[in-house]
Amino acid sequence: MTLYPLFVTLHDKDILVVGAGSVGQRKIAGLGSAGPRCITVVDPGLNAERVAELKKLGPVECHARVFAPRDVREKFLVFAATSDRAVNAEIAALCLELGILCNSVDAPDEGSFIVPAHFTNGGITVALSTGGHSPALARLLREDLESFVGKRYTHLLQVLSRLRPLMLNLGLPTQENTVLFHALVRSPLAGQLECGDHAAAEATLSRLLPEPLLDRVGEILHGY
Repeated sequence: MTLYPLFVTLHDKDILVVGAGSVGQRKIAGLGSAGPRCITVVDPGLNAERVAELKKLGPVECHARVFAPRDVREKFLVFAATSDRAVNAEIAALCLELGILCNSVDAPDEGSFIVPAHFTNGGITVALSTGGHSPALARLLREDLESFVGKRYTHLLQVLSRLRPLMLNLGLPTQENTVLFHALVRSPLAGQLECGDHAAAEATLSRLLPEPLLDRVGEILHGY
């Protein structure tokens, strides 16, 4: 199976997670920071203590009962994360019939998407997948990449995010903007920002930026 990599906006969306065991809880924890409107959790084993823990993870609404087909109605994403193979298969089949995106944790091929191994550092998110063939290898690759990336690009991203609207406001051709940003990310700027060498970072920007932005270098580097 060939997967299409995609980052999805969950802001103000309704999500369903069926099963609140260790796997389901990890899904809920990751979803909570993405700004969904509501994460509905269905699990017959829920008690007051578990509900209180889950509600700390985001906008969670809990139902201590078994899954019912009506639970998937008007949901944007569904996670079948129970320990019952038959229940997960039922959820995946129902979502397929209704055109709802579904992740089946114990049978990825039955669902319509998988959650890749990923990590986030500042505004940077790196995700990777082995196509569901080896979650263990995906985790190892994620750990290696996370160690390699560290924080070396965090400050660079913040500076580029300040610079981008200023460049777009100049109304230059897209190709000129592309050349500039490629030059910046391949310049020593990331290392200069990481080690706090403000003078060197200022010199790099002053060398590469178009003349109309030279008097705004200090603003772009604010905080460094």
